[in-house]
Amino acid sequence: MTERRLISTGSPFETSYGYSRAVVDGDYVFVAGTTGYDYAKMVMPEDVTAQTRNCFGTIAKVLTDAGSSMEAIVRATYYVTDPSFQEPVLRVCGERLHSIRPAATIVVVAGLFKPEMKVEIEVTARMRAR
Repeated sequence: MTERRLISTGSPFETSYGYSRAVVDGDYVFVAGTTGYDYAKMVMPEDVTAQTRNCFGTIAKVLTDAGSSMEAIVRATYYVTDPSFQEPVLRVCGERLHSIRPAATIVVVAGLFKPEMKVEIEVTARMRAR
């Protein structure tokens, strides 16, 4: 049986709300929905493009901490709070994932946990790129 390992970014939300930024289980890393906070400053940029870049920065660090990488992403789901955010979010996805090309879905939702959150990204990656 494989060991289940929890990965934390140190965000106060993880402890307060009882979740892990990522869980390594078997050959996969499951990264929780990640919003655009700059965790060094604990601020949320206003711009959806900056939020998306922050999402990927957090995701990249978490995958590295887990022993995986961005290149190992096999599935991604993008949640945006306004249809007009799809294009800027997908442009950043193209910058970060153009050669990886995971199976992906984008969903327009009524809202996220806090009103300043415009995008949330969750991914699943393999423990090693294949």
